[in-house]
This record gives sequence, structure tokens and C-alpha cells, in this order.
Amino acid sequence: MRFIVDKGRLIPEALAKTGKNAKPISHIDFTSSLQPTPGFPYSPELLSFLEGRQLLLEELPFSLHLIQTHYEHGYLFYEKGIVKTKHGWRCIRCGNEDGRFFASFPCARCHTVCTYCRKCIMMGRVSECTPLVASRFSFPQPRYLSPLSWNGTLSKGQQRAAGAVEDAIAQNSELTVWAVCGAGKTEVLFQGIARALEMGKRVCIATPRTDVVRELAPRLRLVFPGVPLIALYGGSEDRGKSAPLVISTTHQLLRFYRAFDVMVIDEVDAFPYSVEPMLEYAAAKARKAESSLIYLTATPHPAWQRDIRRGKRKAVTIPARYHGFPLPVPSFEWCGNWRRQLKRGRLPRNVAAWVLSRMETKKQAFLFVPQIDVLEQVVHIVKQWHERVEGVHAEDPERAEKVQAFRDGRIPLLVTTTILERGVTVPNIDVAVLGAEDDIFTESALVQIAGRVGRSVQHPDGDIRFFHYGKTRGMVAAKRQIERMNKEAAERGLLRTQ
Repeated sequence: MRFIVDKGRLIPEALAKTGKNAKPISHIDFTSSLQPTPGFPYSPELLSFLEGRQLLLEELPFSLHLIQTHYEHGYLFYEKGIVKTKHGWRCIRCGNEDGRFFASFPCARCHTVCTYCRKCIMMGRVSECTPLVASRFSFPQPRYLSPLSWNGTLSKGQQRAAGAVEDAIAQNSELTVWAVCGAGKTEVLFQGIARALEMGKRVCIATPRTDVVRELAPRLRLVFPGVPLIALYGGSEDRGKSAPLVISTTHQLLRFYRAFDVMVIDEVDAFPYSVEPMLEYAAAKARKAESSLIYLTATPHPAWQRDIRRGKRKAVTIPARYHGFPLPVPSFEWCGNWRRQLKRGRLPRNVAAWVLSRMETKKQAFLFVPQIDVLEQVVHIVKQWHERVEGVHAEDPERAEKVQAFRDGRIPLLVTTTILERGVTVPNIDVAVLGAEDDIFTESALVQIAGRVGRSVQHPDGDIRFFHYGKTRGMVAAKRQIERMNKEAAERGLLRTQ
């Protein structure tokens, strides 16, 4: 689309009396300083749809004339989709400045060779001639009286963290909640979310993974039954809707702009949030200028851990699980050149003994491996011992069915890549890692893998074995982190005494 400038106002070429001097919006110097006109008969439907969002024109189910009228009366504003910088381009929607993720094409809309951003192309194309549309108007948010309906109880560690979360929300401050795997971090949010809703605040819980959104949404609907809630992810039926409580993948935050008073980033250590600056940019853009930011993590980045220990990052830790038993600590076991042995069609002797022992005692187990080709080799070997053994990885079309069969107890051993390092909880299992020295098994990944064991109060312990061909810093750091959490939990009196 091209615009002309008339008396300091942008006018789409399609609505202008003449197309003379029409240019792509990125080629025009302009300000977005039009003030709202008192008494203007605005469209509640349009402003409600756009509230807290920054969208492409094609994402708006309203006429261009209606949108332009609201712009001219100061209720909406246009923003360049991408802007020229000293070193190339920057995408305003996703923050991308990497030249490898920009491309050009002959554009029929602006009649030029038009540059666009490939980084966020899955959300619709942002180019030189693409305006982003946002609203200056916000409707008063409802206040909910005692919105929380939950009869559960919090552990001492959870109570302390819940109080810190509530304080951060009330004070519009930042907080990191460092909670061990199985600590019950979702329940820690309930009290703070209730406080926010009582204050008329909009709350967003963002997570890198779609399956977490699908899991959290029904849980939160149960405990906040009178509060409208929407769940946003690729293909979600709630897209375009608005609610005071939003559960979203971090990718979907790209469509929001100054929307939320409370932003909770769950699994901040998880892929892709941990490696994708675009998602951090999206979360920052989706928050209001005055807002609280809560990070939830079981495995903070080492730099964050140092900042927390030195008091440079405000944080609260939950070093014990809800059931009060200590975290199972992994043991290291050298297994030699395991890749060479796999090529010869066999597992290292101690790895084979570990697997066979689980089969004999009929105790379910995960066996984590670093790559898909390794997984296929291991499954081929172990299936000779038990035909129900299966392997699963990210590209496996039967992944969901295999995981459910494992949950149901129909699979004795599940060989897996790091795709199952988090999110799958089985009450009574052991876990081993083959090739724990591989680069993919970072400190964070190994802590998460160890966190699969001992999750239930009926089975609070289990065996965690890191089979390796040479110890790594990540392995040592993971074990040290688990031991440190157990020590802190004991010192704070959070562990059972019997």
C-alpha cells in the first residue's frame, strides 16, 4: 500500500483524491501525534478488536474507510512495518535486524522492489509498504471480586514465592521465580493473578510451547471460573478475541502492543524462547509501560544464576518439591566409546545392564539420546529384548500416541531425544542419558531430564544415570545445581524430617 501526506496526515492512496507523490509508508517521514477528537462516534467493535494489538491491515475485518476515519480522529495510529537503519533494516513487529532474514520482491501494491521481513513471515508479511495499525484507546477493565476458586494448599516454599509474586504484581516490578522441577510453580501464580484481576489488570501467561498453553488453559478456567480466558497458539479458535486473562505462546505476542499489566513468561529457559531474541522483543512490546514481569524457570541460564546469587536480579527460589522429599541426584557412569559400540550393533555393557534391570523389575524408564540416528540404532538393539520398546523424536508422526502409551504403562522403555526433557510426567520411572557428554545435553537440559524422576509423593525417588564418554562442565553443573537446591531446601526446613 502507498500513502500520501496531506496537512501532516497519512492518507491511503485508495482513499486519496490523487495518487500524486504516493509512497510506501517506510519512505515517509511522519509523526503519530494526532490527538483523539472529543465526542467522536467511534466504533466499539473496531477499537475493542484492536485494543492492545498491533496488526496488519489485512488482519482487520473492517473497511479501510472506517480505519482511516479513526486514524484521522486520533483513535488509531499507523506505524512503519520496517524501517531503514545504518546497517540495513529493522522489523518493527519482531525486532529483526539480521540482514539474512530480509528479502526483496517486485511488489504490486507499491510498484517498487519492496523489502520484507522473513523472520516473522508466518504471522503475515511485513514490508516497506506495510503499515502496522494500533489503537490509542483502551476500555476500562472490569474488576473481579474474589475471582479465585481453589481449595488446594501451598507448601512453605510455594507460600513464600506466591507472596513475592503478588507483591511484584502490585508494585509493577520484575521477579524471577526459580522453582525446581515438580515444585508446583503454576499454583504459585494463583494468588497473584487473583490480586491482578481484583485491581482491574490484564494478565498474560506466555510460554514457548503450544502443548503447555493447551494444558494451562483448562486448569486456569477451573480456578478462575468467572473470568473470561482465551488461549492463543497457531490455529487457535480464540484468535482476535480479547479477555482479561490470556494464555499464549510467545510467538503470538508479536501481535500485541502495550496490552498487559502483568506478563508472566513460563519456561523462560526453554526452546525457542531461550535462543530467539525475537520472542523477548515480543514480550517486551506486549507489556504496558507500567507493568510487572514475572519469569518462571526451573533451570535459569548460568548468567542469571550468578546474578541471583549476587543480588543483581530479584528472585525467589522454591528449592523443594511440593511433596517435601529431596530431589534425586544423578550419578555419572563412564561407558566408553558408545558410538563405536552402537555401530557394532550393541550397547555398552553397563548401559545394557541398566536397561535389562528395568525390564526385569518392570519399572518404566526413559533413555535419552542426543540424535535421531542414535535413537534408531538403540531402539533396533533394545527391541530384540522387548518388542514393546519404542523411540520418539520431534519429527515422529506417532509421537503423541507413543507418549500416551508410555503414560498408560504399555511401553516399558521409551528412547527419546531431548524433545521429552520437559512436559511429560510419569509417577514412577527411572531415567538414563546415553552420551551425556554431547553438546545438546546442556546444564539446563540435564536438570530438566533429572526432574522427570521422583515427581509423585508415592514414588519420590528413583535412579538417574548419566552414561558418558568423558564428563563435561554441563554435567557437573547440573549435578551441583540439584545438590545446591537440596541443601537450600534442608536449611530452610522445607524437607520432610521422617
